Amino acid sequence: MKRFLSPLSAAAAVLLTAAIVAASVAAQSPQPQPAGAAAQPQQGGPLPGGPSGPPHEMPAPKNLKVLPKNLTGNQVHDIMEGWAGSLGVHCDNCHSVDPGKVGPNGRPRLNFADDSKPEKNTARLMYTMTQKINDDTMSMVNDGQSKVTCGTCHRGHKKPEAYVPPKEHDGPHPPAPGEKPPIPR
Repeated sequence: MKRFLSPLSAAAAVLLTAAIVAASVAAQSPQPQPAGAAAQPQQGGPLPGGPSGPPHEMPAPKNLKVLPKNLTGNQVHDIMEGWAGSLGVHCDNCHSVDPGKVGPNGRPRLNFADDSKPEKNTARLMYTMTQKINDDTMSMVNDGQSKVTCGTCHRGHKKPEAYVPPKEHDGPHPPAPGEKPPIPR
């Protein structure tokens, strides 16, 4: 059985939709500035490419040494955000500040191509290691579906926390750090 809207309820739905659209457009419009006032950046508003901001094209990457050279700026940015999240760090952990340059958010701009921070080379080394593990070892496990990532070990920490196995109730337990394993008899 099909339901039809009465002409009155259809008109009400159209008016309600128009009112919602008009209110959202008005809320997003810039507010007029008093005469002679300098334009001020909005505080706390969405940044380009944010959840409600327009997509932002990231600049083409420079100085890629382990990532494929055909990646776009947005692809490299997405990879870097994944790495930063897996380690619980920010971009400035690996990338140095570009002296004298400030971004639209008021924070110093970073020089992404600079290799002066040792953490950047460590990241390259760790990326190469995970790729090698995935290609050489994980490809043989579970039909190649399992993959090692930064988060596999780091789990949101810059330095992976030591694994402490739970105490077992029966049977032998693994030796504690620094303890020699028992000699089998």
